[in-house]
Amino acid sequence: MVKINGEMLDKNGKSISDILNEMEINIQRVAVELNEEIVPKAKYDDTILNDGDSVEIVRFVGGG
Repeated sequence: MVKINGEMLDKNGKSISDILNEMEINIQRVAVELNEEIVPKAKYDDTILNDGDSVEIVRFVGGG
């Protein structure tokens, strides 16, 4: 199980890109933190989630 934004989900073995695609999230509008470290967008395809990982996905929101 992987904790994603506080929710435990069965996402072992999936890449960050896989997760973002499943959640229909535009990678250009987010930052992803894996185990308290920011993951560069260039590594989303190659970063595979493992049991016990903690992921935070932060969406950028425009406004005024």
